[in-house]
Amino acid sequence: MEPSPSRALTTRAGRRLPFTRLGFGSAPLGNMHRVLDEAEAVATVRAAWSLGLRYFDTAPLYGHGLAECRVGDALRGRPRGDYLLSTKVGRLLEPCPAGEEDSGIFQGVPHARIVYDYSYDGVMRSYGASLRRLGLERIDILLVHDIDAATHGSEERSQAHLRALVEDGGWRALDDLRRTGAVDAIGAGLNEWELCERLLDWLDPDLFLLAGRYTLLEQTALESFLPACSAHGVGVVVGGPFNSGVLATGPIAGAMYNYAPAPRWVLERAGALQAVCLRHGVSLAQAALHFPFGHPAVVSVIPGGQAPGEVERNVATLDRQVPADLWAELKAKGLLRPDAPTPEATAAC
Repeated sequence: MEPSPSRALTTRAGRRLPFTRLGFGSAPLGNMHRVLDEAEAVATVRAAWSLGLRYFDTAPLYGHGLAECRVGDALRGRPRGDYLLSTKVGRLLEPCPAGEEDSGIFQGVPHARIVYDYSYDGVMRSYGASLRRLGLERIDILLVHDIDAATHGSEERSQAHLRALVEDGGWRALDDLRRTGAVDAIGAGLNEWELCERLLDWLDPDLFLLAGRYTLLEQTALESFLPACSAHGVGVVVGGPFNSGVLATGPIAGAMYNYAPAPRWVLERAGALQAVCLRHGVSLAQAALHFPFGHPAVVSVIPGGQAPGEVERNVATLDRQVPADLWAELKAKGLLRPDAPTPEATAAC
């Protein structure tokens, strides 16, 4: 009898493409919070490959191009039809003097400043620049990145970028690339499901990458967005399944939420979730990684990693079963929305 495949490797079909259930999010490879050795970064992507992951996500933002370069270095020479690769548009990188990078949580990045451009020309320039940094002949998926008010500082600025996307040809550029076969799928990568839903109403996306907004901590995306994706046959990649840390570490001192120290309400809720998980012999990280797969719109979950061991741990975590009784108790205690679809004991994926 053949051994069962890892649950991390079972594919789920998106609107156009097959995804491995577990993908690789490369934001940490952009020197998030610490400077990585090049060899360590490339080894992390190669570890994901050796473990069978075949969906890789990156973006110009991540280390001002560092993550794209590192992902490309690790994947170069692999059979191009054997994996999916997504990157993002909306940010152009322009050289600048040292000290003017404004790189936020990314350390030791190339000397470049970010220029936002969601127009036709901006999208095409971003696409071409990403191809050069990756050093690969093809990108499968292009996503509009961070067009929300939180990123741009005000609703007015967000609206201006949305107009550039819709009226100044940004989305038309993406559609042209999809129509000509240069890319297979287009969509948006955001931290707000509400804006994703508006884009779904206005445009014709294949896919959304929703980061941090469909997790054990947060399920408001169930109110209308995820049902709409299911109705339209649009896939959802769940990024940030650990809410940038707290659902992996638990409510420890220094736990992170949304890339900042976790507030008290998050620590308290994470503690309550963890207590239930432990009664069922399940780690908090295990439940967090499994949970999104209960929804039929979810095609992949992409935790990040900065070292091969972190990728290995994610794969092993997803391979451990979660009993159905755990989800039932979380709902009974009001820690999980009653309408949240949950995996069926995660035995058949």
